[in-house]
Amino acid sequence: MISQDEAFRVQDELRARLVIPSEPVAVPPTVVGLDVTYEVGSDRAVAAAVVVDVATLAVVEVAAFAGTTDFPYVPGLLAFREVPLLTAAIERLTTTPELLVCDGYGLAHPRRFGLASHLGTLLDLPSYGVAKTPYVGTFDPPGPGRGDSSDLIDSGAVVGRVVRTREGVKPVFVSAGHRVGLADCAALTVRLSGRYRIPEPTRQADIESRRILREWQ
Repeated sequence: MISQDEAFRVQDELRARLVIPSEPVAVPPTVVGLDVTYEVGSDRAVAAAVVVDVATLAVVEVAAFAGTTDFPYVPGLLAFREVPLLTAAIERLTTTPELLVCDGYGLAHPRRFGLASHLGTLLDLPSYGVAKTPYVGTFDPPGPGRGDSSDLIDSGAVVGRVVRTREGVKPVFVSAGHRVGLADCAALTVRLSGRYRIPEPTRQADIESRRILREWQ
């Protein structure tokens, strides 16, 4: 297990590879939703990678990896707990990943390098994060309609977008990870959200990781 100081050094090295384009990117036919579920009181966890068809929101493929974490929970360093599990799940997919949707943060992070940025730069894949709650920053509530949004601002910089995926429900917190801009991330989040507040890729990854963990237990 690496030390916290070494983890910060690795973050700095990977952040140097970060690319956030200013131009729109093409939406791929499928995306991969990612999530990790932990066993209570244990280091055991299950990571799920779920391929979802963008046009229909149907699940195309599910892959998972059950293992143990060897890095403690440290605010700002969650990627060092989850990335090894998530990469193992992604490697089990037969579908070639084109864009990763993470349950977590990208640039909306104290060091501007959350899980989505870490995983995206490590694998050199377009990635972004969708979180249920804000980690950093302040915002004005977005309008009440589906697709309404407002900027998430931290230290004077726009680090994410607060997006309403369903009319009248709480928004989600979207931030760019790697090789995809914030406007595309916000628009795709709405497109990937059906009857639920959480976009279908990460919602299904949460469901699958919980199911497989129960079976493992």
